[in-house]
Amino acid sequence: MQIRNEKKIVNVLENGGVIAYVTDTVWGLGCLPYNEQAVKKIYEIKKREAQKPLILMSNEVYNLLDYVEPLPKIACMLIKKYQPGALTLVVKKSKNTPDYITSNMDTVGIRVPDNEVFKRICEIVPGHVLATTSANLSHQPSAKSYEQAYENMNGLADMVIEDYGFKCKGLESTVCGVFGNDLKIFRQGEINISLD
Repeated sequence: MQIRNEKKIVNVLENGGVIAYVTDTVWGLGCLPYNEQAVKKIYEIKKREAQKPLILMSNEVYNLLDYVEPLPKIACMLIKKYQPGALTLVVKKSKNTPDYITSNMDTVGIRVPDNEVFKRICEIVPGHVLATTSANLSHQPSAKSYEQAYENMNGLADMVIEDYGFKCKGLESTVCGVFGNDLKIFRQGEINISLD
């Protein structure tokens, strides 16, 4: 699919900008992961606590593999079963993931949303990965529509991209840590995990 202003989206991100966009769960706010100033801008926009990390999202899981240590078998099983979709996996990060994204933690959350607009944004941006969080101020509800995202982010984000009819479901992703063979649910969201 094509979306309007593709060159402008790339230009905004390459110049340290922040964009808001639809995903399959709730609206997101993101930037290029290697731009520390853009990441700081996200924290400023959201008034987000410094100890809360961002996550990395892409249109394809293999775009995220450089950012993480080799995945445990159980993580690969969960990716195969639930991604693209509403599952964020927290795994050991690699040296390629900047500390300013992960709040100096040694783990990083990765996700592949199931939304055509988001996938297209990732296809066109350098590196095909965004450092991301939800498009709302901290301690406020997540944006579930273009109107809510626009109201939250107008004048703060550099662009709020239309959803082109690809709406989000409005329920956050399940956040699951994978540590060797152990799973830890950090947030119960849309997906109920089972390994059967």
